[in-house]
Amino acid sequence: MKVSQKKVDEQNLTVTIALEKEDWAEARKKKLNEYRRTADIKGFRKGMAPMSLIERIHGGQALAEVINTQVGEQLQNFIESKKLDIIGEPLPSEKEEKNDWDNPDTFSFSFDIALAPKVEFTVSAEDKIPYYQVNATAKALKDYKASLLKQYGSLETGKTAKEDDFVIADFTAGDRKVESAYVALRSIQDEEIKKSFVGLKAGDTRDVDIVKTFVNEADRAAMFKVKKEELSELPADWKMTVKEIKTFVDAKPVQATFDQIFGKDAVKTEEEFDAKVKERLEAEYVQEGDFRFSTDAKEYFIKKTAIQLPDAFMKRWIFTANEGKFTKEEIEKEYDLFAKDFRWDMIRNKIIKDQKIKTSREDLLAEAKKLAAYQFAMYGMNSVPEETLLQFAERTLADEQQARRIFDKVQDDHALAFIRQSVTLDKKKVSIEKMRELTA
Repeated sequence: MKVSQKKVDEQNLTVTIALEKEDWAEARKKKLNEYRRTADIKGFRKGMAPMSLIERIHGGQALAEVINTQVGEQLQNFIESKKLDIIGEPLPSEKEEKNDWDNPDTFSFSFDIALAPKVEFTVSAEDKIPYYQVNATAKALKDYKASLLKQYGSLETGKTAKEDDFVIADFTAGDRKVESAYVALRSIQDEEIKKSFVGLKAGDTRDVDIVKTFVNEADRAAMFKVKKEELSELPADWKMTVKEIKTFVDAKPVQATFDQIFGKDAVKTEEEFDAKVKERLEAEYVQEGDFRFSTDAKEYFIKKTAIQLPDAFMKRWIFTANEGKFTKEEIEKEYDLFAKDFRWDMIRNKIIKDQKIKTSREDLLAEAKKLAAYQFAMYGMNSVPEETLLQFAERTLADEQQARRIFDKVQDDHALAFIRQSVTLDKKKVSIEKMRELTA
């Protein structure tokens, strides 16, 4: 058995493994004996079939198993003995020799290997990265407060329909009747038809072409309580009778609203409410500033390190590792983004290693709880008990894929925290509009 290597360039090499018959013959014989001991072939007692028959049935499979095992072991031994830091996995060479499996004797297999580039850089006060800060202006506070009260508003009975209101109506067409259907005026796409609904009040009737008025088939099916595939059976023309107008009314700055937003008795006066609104807004500004800093820091160190990647090999590896999930054309199109993420991973991992930063179970739980709190908040649940958050976090970490994403996020946060405390922050005051433009 012979293992040789050929250097293609600074980052790529080809390893060739050559096997003579004496390298694999004995192992193949043992493999065939294993097959024979377990073979249950009609006409023969178990384990007593003649070797010639076993050879005919399993000879090719035994040879392939033995060769694959030996080649894999030799390739792994080569990588370990040479202490190679490789990218991805070795790939069969595109110029690999053809082997005669029908008349086995000498075999030769070549593999392309990509070497991970050395990443050398420092993080110090000489590195200057922008950090954007936003002041909570009176207008921003007013707008944020109005937005928060709108978010916690409710539907109430109105007198006449406005563009963002709902009309509750009965629809009749011959002997068909649909009662108390909700019509969201904002969902009506035709502007002229929408205008004709504005001003409607309880008791008003009008003819409606439901196909022209409610273009979205899913919405129309739900409104008329049928399956989507049954829509063609409905007539187009209906008589609509308005039963009630529902208008969305912003929440009032009263105790019930304070409790709903911040938890029971956390806020008791409108002055305290305004203070909490300012606190929350400023916290969001800080989050946006931190997010922009993380983007700028990554970009800065990716540019500073200028890590060279074996691009051609990596595109092949991505295609192979994903087992056809992406076409070569898709990989080519998205490769720059992948390479950017890959470079950052190398930078992050070096920081973690050099600074001996540990990621604990507590770190992962804390991040998973943040995710849980965010998801609950999306449904208006802002005061979820700690026990519920913990249970949600534990379930999340039990999922291997989600746990990996959370681990990567925590690793990112650790590396970025080190960068932030080590570099010089070039602090810049910007408007909220500019900040949102930067973080878009």
